[in-house]
Amino acid sequence: MGMIPAAFAKATIDREGAVGEAWLAELPGIIDEVLTGWGCTPTGEAMHGQVGVVIPVEDDRVIKISFPHPGNDYEADAFMAWGGRGAVQLHERDDDRYAMLLERAHPTTLFDHDDDVVAIAAELHGRLTIPAPEGLPRMSERADDWEEELRKDAAELDHQLPPYVLDAALAVVDELGRDQPEILIHGDFHPRNILRAEREPWLAVDPKGYVGDPAYDATTFLRTRAAHQLGVDDLISVLDRELELFAEVAELDPARIRRWAQLNMVQTAFWGRRYGFGRARSGGQRDEMVAFVDELAVQWTDPVRG
Repeated sequence: MGMIPAAFAKATIDREGAVGEAWLAELPGIIDEVLTGWGCTPTGEAMHGQVGVVIPVEDDRVIKISFPHPGNDYEADAFMAWGGRGAVQLHERDDDRYAMLLERAHPTTLFDHDDDVVAIAAELHGRLTIPAPEGLPRMSERADDWEEELRKDAAELDHQLPPYVLDAALAVVDELGRDQPEILIHGDFHPRNILRAEREPWLAVDPKGYVGDPAYDATTFLRTRAAHQLGVDDLISVLDRELELFAEVAELDPARIRRWAQLNMVQTAFWGRRYGFGRARSGGQRDEMVAFVDELAVQWTDPVRG
């Protein structure tokens, strides 16, 4: 398939089946059309993420072409709204082909960095928190689905989560999920979506472009931190301190982050039981991670009981 990395092709087919295979067959032609249309010449081997290929071109830019999925519909809108403030700059867009011409960043991510990770992410998050433009999807529109999925999972899955933890998660849906601020949020804010760059030390990539509560993004970041710090002594206390630091630097209410975390952790606990995790689809490691997420859901619920 020429410029299409083999690992990306396999992952796309494994995830999307025949639809993914058909798109991959069209992708070389899409790449040629986009390169010609924007007058670009590749300057290196194609890279890839989970859902798109990234082709370096001249003038420190890249072309990104994503699998056509609703989750990728508003990425370019988010980049346009930020205008390079805390995120890579958008130079061109072709929505029909799910293609963008973007500022190039380094492959090094905040996940690979050791110092001040939480403070760096929180400062960047604060800069990305701006009034939302028109036309973006509202996180609040997902509240009914969240409630339905929670009740279904609680009824169908074997779990040991106390009833008050489930009640707290459902309360978050009702009290925070259904009425959210008109703020642009990243929607998938975690360390691997924060890259080293030249224009600024760190820049965000791969936004979903939702309208909602900035504290939601903080819980996505903290959940990822939890998954990759398993084995650290007294990890729950470590995550509590990281939550407080993130809130302070990003100027968010830590109690609000904690409440979103209650929902996020219960959802993650159920997801892990059904599908496993990226690093552990089944077996003992999956069970260990599920047990830890359960414990975190309980710990982050207890301080606000009653």
